[in-house]
Amino acid sequence: MNTFAYIDSIAFAAPGLSDWQHAQTILRGEQPYTASDLPVYQPALLPPNERRRASATVRMAFRVAEAATQSSTLQATELALVFASADGDLHIAQRICTALAESQRFISPTDFHNSVHNAAAGYWSIASEARGASTAIAAYDHSFAVGLMEALGMVLVEQQPTLLVAYDLPAPTQLLDKRPVHHPVGVALILTPKRTANTMAKLSTQLTTSKATPMNEAALEAMRTGNPAARALPLLQLLAYQRSGSVALSLPNNSVELQLEMDLQL
Repeated sequence: MNTFAYIDSIAFAAPGLSDWQHAQTILRGEQPYTASDLPVYQPALLPPNERRRASATVRMAFRVAEAATQSSTLQATELALVFASADGDLHIAQRICTALAESQRFISPTDFHNSVHNAAAGYWSIASEARGASTAIAAYDHSFAVGLMEALGMVLVEQQPTLLVAYDLPAPTQLLDKRPVHHPVGVALILTPKRTANTMAKLSTQLTTSKATPMNEAALEAMRTGNPAARALPLLQLLAYQRSGSVALSLPNNSVELQLEMDLQL
């Protein structure tokens, strides 16, 4: 059995980094980074009624999941799913808690429907007709790294191509002091047990005690530390440069070293 996986597709979205194609030029230092708001995203796979009910968190998950699957050689129906979000939808949590503190305790049915942590994974599995295993993970600031390890487990043990989607949005004003996440970030990777026509790199891992790899540019480092999903940035920067190398991501009790080997012969 392989002890590595292949990266088939990537998607990314953050303020000033509207998609993976644009993000690569910033990560390679070819253009200066300038923060700008992301446009509102309308998920193509959702029917109009579900699209209206979808929260901003679900839309972010779909933004990167749709982009990753559109640029992949694999069909969405073939993929196992790992959705990783540190906080889920804090805006919905805030609205529900506020409603429960009032005398009438009126809770929006749409908010209640979208309040569960796996709402985005559920929307995606239905919309994409993905019927494989689906996991929703929350591991606070380590959510991307833990989600990646879960996705690699699906690939290595089950030999199942897997879509990893990590996403977190800013906390509402009332919670910003306790959860200072100030910008939206989403990232998606499709990992496979075998090479595909789209394979861009080979990824292997090992546990380490090394500290998490920082970003060199101050604005990108602030993004990395300011949103759990943005912990993916050092790995994405290696991929943007098409360089073999390694980076470290923090886990709850140690770190994981990601070793990247670019598959430039394909």
